[in-house]
Amino acid sequence: MTEHTDVLGRRDLNRALLARQLLLERSSMSASRAVEHLVGMQAQAPDPPYVGLWTRLAGFRVEDLSRLVSDREAVRLVLMRGTLHLVTARDCLRLRPALRGPLERQLAGAFGKHLTGLDLAEVAALGRELVEKEPLTLGVLGARLAERFPERDPFALANAVRNLEPLVQVPPRGLWGESGQAVHTTAEAWLGRPLDEDDTPDDVVLRYLAAFGPASVKDMQTWSGLTRLTAVVRRLAPRLRAFRDENGVPLYDLPDAPRPDPGTPAPVRYLPDFDNILLSHADRSRILTEEQRRRVFTRNGLIRPTFLVDGFVHGMWRIERGRGSAALVLSPFSPLTRKVRTELVDEGMRLLDFAAAGCPAPEVRFADVE
Repeated sequence: MTEHTDVLGRRDLNRALLARQLLLERSSMSASRAVEHLVGMQAQAPDPPYVGLWTRLAGFRVEDLSRLVSDREAVRLVLMRGTLHLVTARDCLRLRPALRGPLERQLAGAFGKHLTGLDLAEVAALGRELVEKEPLTLGVLGARLAERFPERDPFALANAVRNLEPLVQVPPRGLWGESGQAVHTTAEAWLGRPLDEDDTPDDVVLRYLAAFGPASVKDMQTWSGLTRLTAVVRRLAPRLRAFRDENGVPLYDLPDAPRPDPGTPAPVRYLPDFDNILLSHADRSRILTEEQRRRVFTRNGLIRPTFLVDGFVHGMWRIERGRGSAALVLSPFSPLTRKVRTELVDEGMRLLDFAAAGCPAPEVRFADVE
């Protein structure tokens, strides 16, 4: 590891994060390349990845991502932190083996008492057989598993299969503007290829740093759900550069990754629900304050859509639709200058042109400061 005593302040970390998240300027990357660069996109709901790519890529169109999903070049499955992500087919096959341990631990923590005494390998094998015969919702999968294990909770049985086997959601789930239940089969059946044999976390850590660094070991663990990464960082030491934050916490990074000047201008940007930029560090101060986090992260697990001003979260947004109208409503956390309001309106109209295409009466409105 290249020793370095540089201290990186909040703005240093912010500008590095924005650069790697393609938020300082829109990138010319393809949708597939961007999804891989970002190591997947949080996808609890179908539409956020589309907005997340729109805000990062020049000329992005809905069809650019829908086509990837329809053509089996991108899939939705449970990965980092046990949450649903949209990733490329290639990343599905190479990330899932490395994350098996965290998914098994999550299953034990959430459903362990419902699964005690069961042969989980038998449950997983039966579940795999069922969904490969016919793609199923988790509800139907649980009911069919309960026929074999009648004393067990169907929901727990279905989640055992989801965490132990690489279940992907098949279209139309994940397509913009389409409805439909989440129906699952295995990644191998859907993609026609096996999972990678390499289950070491080294490449996962390096790719995390490329998309989210500089970062501490705790940051890496928060993003991935992996544990014992200190040993991994030591193993990767010759390929890393060391820094510290203002509190003295060791940070690690790829030597040639972008670390722009902290004074680099950052345009206003709109982030979708569940954007990974807000979820991928233990210390989120590089992008929002703890007070803002409590407003954005709801008690029932939702992460509200936000907007950035000078690179930091400055408020939340929502689209209110009516018959023949669509209003982008902005709820700032503090007063905005006239210049910033104009920038938000201009960018907001572009967002409406994307997310509410064809609406004859789009508008941007400001709510009172929260």
